[in-house]
Amino acid sequence: MKRSKKITVFLAVIVAVGVLLVAFIPSATSTTSASVSRTPGDIVDSLDGVYVYYNGSVGSTYGRNTAPDGYNIGLKYQCVEFVKRYYYEYYGHKMTDSYGHAVSFFDPNVADGQVNKRRGLTQYKNGGAVKPRRGDLVVYSGTVFNPYGHVAIVAGATAGSITIIQQNPGPGASSRETFGLSQKDGKWTVDNGRILGWLRKE
Repeated sequence: MKRSKKITVFLAVIVAVGVLLVAFIPSATSTTSASVSRTPGDIVDSLDGVYVYYNGSVGSTYGRNTAPDGYNIGLKYQCVEFVKRYYYEYYGHKMTDSYGHAVSFFDPNVADGQVNKRRGLTQYKNGGAVKPRRGDLVVYSGTVFNPYGHVAIVAGATAGSITIIQQNPGPGASSRETFGLSQKDGKWTVDNGRILGWLRKE
């Protein structure tokens, strides 16, 4: 092949690569811009008409949310604020104790199937006799990096899994997660070692 022809082919390849880059860059940029432009307070999901808001950094808060009657719903837009707002708006339920970190929602001293008096809800343990159902408030234990725990709501349940909806899972995490659910010897276990149990408005 002559030198001039080689140069022509080389230039054609360069132009083709440039066209491909131009075609792909806008979509990548728009995706990045969408995530970067999301601000705390933006709606990211909902369950039964109750919204899940974006919080940004897990430790961030944006003032306290209180109901018109003065009931403490929680710090915006933490996980606790969502579950309490869901129970307040959807069930009309006000907890006896409206304060406390997420992990404190599960009381290890309450027997399975008995009333958790601090929350005014019936408490069931993970690995107990009662299967979780839609609307239950799920409580996670703390970790070394997050001693405060986490709470979420069961958005759906089948014979073999549950899907939870959550607020403040972290900037890049999804508002929904699905976990396996199994039954053995009459005991129901959600396949997540951090889930302590669930609370229910009977």
